[in-house]
Amino acid sequence: AAATDQAARPTRLSSIWSSLVTEAAGSFPPEPMKGSMPSDTFSPVGETLIHSGAVVDFHRLVIRDRDGNRFERDVIRHPGAVSIIPYDGTNVTLVRQYRAAIDGDLYEIPAGKRDVGGEAPDITARRELAEEVGLEATEVELLVNLFHSPGFCDEYGFVFVARGLSPVPVQREGPEERAMTLHTMPLDDAVAMCLDGRITDSKSMIGLMALYITERSGDDGPSERRP
Repeated sequence: AAATDQAARPTRLSSIWSSLVTEAAGSFPPEPMKGSMPSDTFSPVGETLIHSGAVVDFHRLVIRDRDGNRFERDVIRHPGAVSIIPYDGTNVTLVRQYRAAIDGDLYEIPAGKRDVGGEAPDITARRELAEEVGLEATEVELLVNLFHSPGFCDEYGFVFVARGLSPVPVQREGPEERAMTLHTMPLDDAVAMCLDGRITDSKSMIGLMALYITERSGDDGPSERRP
């Protein structure tokens, strides 16, 4: 009975989240990027490409303030990203993947770049779910949008949850993906890992917390932090 009540209960936070997700599947991205507000103080007046990489570009911006003063900022231009949490109603599936920038492995939710022109974010998320985790979903729902590191990069991400899961062939690309491992655990345990420092990847922490809030608001909360 308790499980039935939880599934049927329209919590206030869940309603708020649902009211924000009004785009139909396949109709993303919303414009302008959510959370980005026009500045009353600063405006870019120049931009120079310094280096073009395989995935991102390095640019130098010239910014002017309202008094006419100019200054430079270095930024990374990124095509954007998607993340997706496989969720069966109890368990989530994470990947453990090597990240060269920190020379170490991280627990993360499955994710990928928006590197196919014109492809809607939810379609990219479904593709990443199949390629990395070997799953397809009957339902893909947007949880949150986020800027990953807006202090220096314009990477904008969409975080989805996938439900109604079934296996499909894995099609991993690149040495890091081929070496990644899958880890399935209760959502509560994944949230506890965010709180005790075992999960420190920002998109994963935000996505897992968002899923927890939408699914479990009103319960006792995530399990206690481990030492």
